[in-house]
Amino acid sequence: MKSSEPIYHQQASDLLSTIGKLRVRLGALRDIDWCVTEDKNVDREILRRKIESNEILIAELGDQIVGYLRLEYLWSRMPYISMINVQKELRGQGIGRPILKFLEDYLRKKGHKSLMSSSQVNEEAPQRWHRSVGFKECGIIAGLNEGGIGEVFFRKLLD
Repeated sequence: MKSSEPIYHQQASDLLSTIGKLRVRLGALRDIDWCVTEDKNVDREILRRKIESNEILIAELGDQIVGYLRLEYLWSRMPYISMINVQKELRGQGIGRPILKFLEDYLRKKGHKSLMSSSQVNEEAPQRWHRSVGFKECGIIAGLNEGGIGEVFFRKLLD
């Protein structure tokens, strides 16, 4: 890990405070096995390249990985959260926000002005989360997913 790389430490909610401090960082090659196990839709080689390109974020409590974000770039220039995931038993405990904050700060430093994300139209909880952290709905693509389920897209300005 480069010494200039930002790392965020945040005391999490009451449940997590007994475990330790949350640490968010860019993924490293040592994380590849965990990433392959948790992100089953992406090939190991692609995940390795994404780690090397600083497109994977990892959240840790102690030495345990508890959150993950995979970044893509639409049209090779627009940052897009293709996956954000927190371990099921820790969801709703404040882990997603510091992951997002780390990403926003990282993207601002790279000169980006906005961030995109999406959720299936039938996923109410992820849509609520997007809105609660400042994303605004910006469109829907009907029938994009398996079973004809649409995808709602969100955009967040990074100023």
